[in-house]
Amino acid sequence: MSEFRPPKIIVNFKVYAEVEGTRALTLAKICQKVSKESGVEIAVCPPVIGLALVAHTLDIPVYSQNVDPLKPGSGTGFVTPSMLHSTDVRGTLVNHSEHRQPAEQVKTCIDMCKYLSLDVCACAESVDKAKELAAFAPQMIAVEPPELIGGDVSVTTANPRIVSDTVDAVHSVNGDVAVLCGAGVKTGEDVKTALDLGARGVLLASGVVKAKGPEAVLRDLIKYI
Repeated sequence: MSEFRPPKIIVNFKVYAEVEGTRALTLAKICQKVSKESGVEIAVCPPVIGLALVAHTLDIPVYSQNVDPLKPGSGTGFVTPSMLHSTDVRGTLVNHSEHRQPAEQVKTCIDMCKYLSLDVCACAESVDKAKELAAFAPQMIAVEPPELIGGDVSVTTANPRIVSDTVDAVHSVNGDVAVLCGAGVKTGEDVKTALDLGARGVLLASGVVKAKGPEAVLRDLIKYI
């Protein structure tokens, strides 16, 4: 089995006003343009209401922002792994700090998604949480200190040790899990530092989604990759 290669950049669109309506697809197309022209894989996480449209339109990886541990049936307002699999969505985030789930639900989500060959990026707020999630064997774990999410200071500046310590902790449990980092990542220098600390990529949001010129920001983010 070939080694899993995570996207270098995962852009979480969240539910910002900037990606309402058709603007999610517009931003996703910009991400695809930069990815194809640079050769750097960029994945996007549009709002759930636009997931299928974006996934059917683009060639780059499209991930859901969350998934629920349910099979098809009588549930209301949930996103199931089967729903994602039925479109061209390639994977999902789970346990983001803005959408936390109990550990047993995270494990079930990961198991259900892996059965359907969906990538999973499990989010962790700390080294200890990342180590716990590593036992569930997602393809990716993204460490994001919640106090830095959406801020102007990157985790790679404010707390670089959490990145390197997470890499060590996760790989002590499962060496096949790719570690990403996020929270405040906004520049190419931030990305370079993350990779130097052992991360395989970054998960980010506002730095791209709320930017006046997202294409220029993306090109800056990948300039050292």
